[in-house]
Parts: sequence; C-alpha cells; structure tokens
Amino acid sequence: MADSVALDPIDLQILRLLQNDARTTYRDLAAEIGVAPSTCLDRVTRLRRSGVILGHRLALDPAGLGRGLQALLSVQVRPHRRELIGPFVERIRALPESLALFHLTGPDDYLVHVAVTDMADLQRLVLDEFTSQREVARVETRLIFQQWECGPLLPPAASAGG
Repeated sequence: MADSVALDPIDLQILRLLQNDARTTYRDLAAEIGVAPSTCLDRVTRLRRSGVILGHRLALDPAGLGRGLQALLSVQVRPHRRELIGPFVERIRALPESLALFHLTGPDDYLVHVAVTDMADLQRLVLDEFTSQREVARVETRLIFQQWECGPLLPPAASAGG
C-alpha cells in the first residue's frame, strides 16, 4: 500500500459515510456533507487513485449460506520456510470455508477464520485440510459465539489535523 495520504475533513466524512454504506450515491454523500456531487466524485476518485480506497465488498451472512458455525484456527507450521508458506497460503485461501487468513508473529504462524456447517464439518476441515498436511505441526480451534463489525477506520487524530 502507498504511504499515508493527507486527508482533510471532507475526505474523512466521505470515508466515514462510505464505510457505513459503500452503495451511498454521490448525490447523497454531497447532501450529507454539504458539497456538490461533482466534488464527491472527484474526492472519491482521488482516494481510489491514491490507494486509500481499495475497493468495495459485498458482506454475506455465513449462516444464510448454510455455514452457521464459525471458528478461529491457530495454526503452527514447521518448518516455517518460504518454500512451504506460499503453497500453504494458497491452499488455505482456496478453501470455501476460509473467510480470512492472517500471518502472525508469536507461537502461532497463522490465524484462519472459517465458517462451516456444523461441528462434524469443522472436525472434517481440521483433520482433512490442516492436520493432514505435513507442514502443519499444530492446530488450535476456538469457536466464535458472536462477532461485531467495528469502525469506521480513520487515520490517527494527529494526522487528520485534529
């Protein structure tokens, strides 16, 4: 990603509103912020080009797709070598159960957020897709009871001029 970009209060308002609803029209953004729709269009275009806005995503409910059980899998890979890491990451990213994958420091090398149908499906996933791999030394599973979205993500107050 690019270096930090200077953002003024209008940029910050645009980012705050779009993070709450990325489908907000330029007309609605402009009305909320108090600027012309063309100004919103120009600002959003600049924020995209500078790399601050990376894209738009569709949020899905895993339970609505029949994957009502979510878990976090802490995975330790041994040996932790580059030639094993690339194929491991691609294999995990390709799993339909994988929601997110994080490469970590500390005793665990990866944290994988998964959504499965039930406990039997989670057991199958852990045994067939993780512990059956030679490089996977350990998997620790934590069930997710509830989750909340956070944000919006904004720059530190000192960088925002406030």
